[in-house]
Formats: sequence, structure tokens, C-alpha cells
Amino acid sequence: MGMVGGGQGAFIGWVHRMAANLDGQIDFTAGCFSRDPENTRITGRQLYLDPSRTYSTWQEMAEKEARLPAEKRIDFVSIVTQTVSHFEIAKAFLERGIHVVLDKPMTYDLAQAEELVRIVERTGLVFCLTHNYTGHPLIRHARELFRSGQMGKVRKVLVEYLQDFLMYPHEKEGMKQAVWRTDPAQAGAVGTLGDAGSHCENLLEYITGETVSELCADFTTFLPDRVLEEDASLLLRLSGGGRGAMTVSQIAVGEENGLTIRIYGEKGGILWAQENPNYMDIYRYNQPRQTITRSHKEYLNDFATWSTRVPTGHPEGYLEAFANLYCGAVEAIRRYIDGKPMKTLEYKFPTVYDGLRGMRFVTRAGESAKRGSVWVKV
Repeated sequence: MGMVGGGQGAFIGWVHRMAANLDGQIDFTAGCFSRDPENTRITGRQLYLDPSRTYSTWQEMAEKEARLPAEKRIDFVSIVTQTVSHFEIAKAFLERGIHVVLDKPMTYDLAQAEELVRIVERTGLVFCLTHNYTGHPLIRHARELFRSGQMGKVRKVLVEYLQDFLMYPHEKEGMKQAVWRTDPAQAGAVGTLGDAGSHCENLLEYITGETVSELCADFTTFLPDRVLEEDASLLLRLSGGGRGAMTVSQIAVGEENGLTIRIYGEKGGILWAQENPNYMDIYRYNQPRQTITRSHKEYLNDFATWSTRVPTGHPEGYLEAFANLYCGAVEAIRRYIDGKPMKTLEYKFPTVYDGLRGMRFVTRAGESAKRGSVWVKV
């Protein structure tokens, strides 16, 4: 594994490295961690990398790694930079025969997402998009409940992602995570919806197997001197005829990482909250409410069981969910190297097509809000 981004002062790069290391299947061997060569040098030294595999630019890294013998060069690169650079970095490595793991959102705009799909299809390489919440065992169990028909046709979805991260203008004090998220030149045409709301859309479609066909969006920006929305409310129409509502906010005082999803079908429903991810409520009409936990192979499906590492009563969470995506990517890459590539539908992680869906969703939401909260097709 190599990495682009994730140097000193960054958050998500350290998360990816810990997750990739969790199951002992990945050797971390190369990287370019910052546009600042000194930052990269310090990060590489802290990670005990060979200085010759610590590169000053990602362009140099892509070129030199591709020239190494197959047994020495990186098999894949993890890209954890700001959104604005995702496309060009992913494109460079894919076109040099190197598989890609990319942090969300996938690209800066919809046109880039469409082009990235074409590149992945042309190269045939493995592409993993790290919508990490899909890695939780109980989310994978919920997916089976709905996609197998046990819960019946989806009627209603309520999904929210509430944080207070942008209650204060951290970007004015130089906080890197706030600076790029509030800057349209780096984040794209939408703010909070692209950052947090893309997880809501992905989770909804991942579990139900349906897509958002139409939406009506309302965006609000409360703090002065900001351009991108900090708060978004959406009404949704689903491809199967169901209805939904989404609330996403990064100015909800007191909230930390309040991602919650409720899905109601003809025969039953579920409730799952990211801050308490080891439990999920299951509802069936005229039956007692159930609360299930992970690590119970006697009632969880095989995919959820495969995604669980430790026995009942020992909590698993954010890092393990991330690690499940890396395990899936490793499996797909190994199969590719062995000459037996997996079909995209067999992947145990979000793909380039999920990234395209997400970019189309946030783009159409931005259009709806700009036009006065009108209904638009997705």
C-alpha cells in the first residue's frame, strides 16, 4: 500500500493507516503525504518508511512506483487528500496500473465522476470508495433484511447526520479540516451535504437496494462570510415508490457524529445509530421490538458474521468498519493479481458506481436548492 495525503495536521489519513494495518494483510511502503515536502519527510520518518519511497510529489510517486518491478512496487494507493484533487490523482495511478482506494466524496464535480467511471471500466482495476459506515456488521445485516424481502417493500426512510463541527468559524483560525470544507474551490459546489450528506445517501441506497429518483432540497448558511451550506433538509422519492426525508447539519449544537437511519417497510423496519453501532432495533408489526447485537452468528447473516472480529460484549466501531473495506479491497486485488478478477457486484465495498450515484445526488440537490427548493430528478 502507498498513500497520497494524510500528513501532519490531517485526520483521515491516520484513520486509513490504522484501519489498513488492523488485520495484518497490508504492508505500508510508500507515500506522498503533503504538498509540503518537509511535512511529507517528517511523516515518512514517523512511519519508518524507506526515504527512497517517500516522494516529494504524488506525480513523482505515481511515475516511479509504476517503474518498479511488480514484486516491489505498491499494489494499490490510498488517496486521502482534499476532494478537489481526488480525480487527477486517482486517474494518474489507475492509468499506471495501480489499484485505488479513495476517500469520499469521490470527485470535485459530476463530470469528473463520470470520467472516473470510464477510466475504471477501461483499466479493469479495483476501485474502492471508503464509505466506511457500510463496513459495520449490523448495517450489512440490515442490507440483507431489506434486499431479501424480509421487510417488504420500502415505504419510508428517515436519515439524519448531525454535527456541531462548523458552529464556530474554525477556518478563520487555520484548522485544515474546516478550511477546505468551507471553500468551494476545494470542496465543490456543496458543503455539508457533500461532506456528511453523501454518507446518508450512500447508506440509504446500500441498505435498501433502491435509489433516490427525485428530491427537493433546502440549503441554509448561518455563519457570516461562508458560501457553502452548513445545513440541508431534503425530501426524497425512492425508485420503488417509497418516500424519505434527510436532515444534514454541521451547526447542530451539542451533536458529535449523529448519523442515524430509520427504514420502514411493509413488514418491518430498522433503526441504527452510528454512535451506538453495536446495536440495531428491529420492528415487525404486532411483535415486540427487538434489539440485536453484532457477533451472533446464530441469527446474523454470513456477511455480517464475516465482518465481525471479536465476541459479543466487546464493542467494535469506526476503525473496524473502515478495516472491513480494506479487507474487501485486499481480497479483490489478490484475485486480480491471481488472474481471477471479481465481478463488481461481488465486491464487499462501495465502488466507483456508488461514487457516481453520490455525486449525482449532491449535484442535483444543489440545483434544487439554488432554484428555490424545486423537485428535480436525480
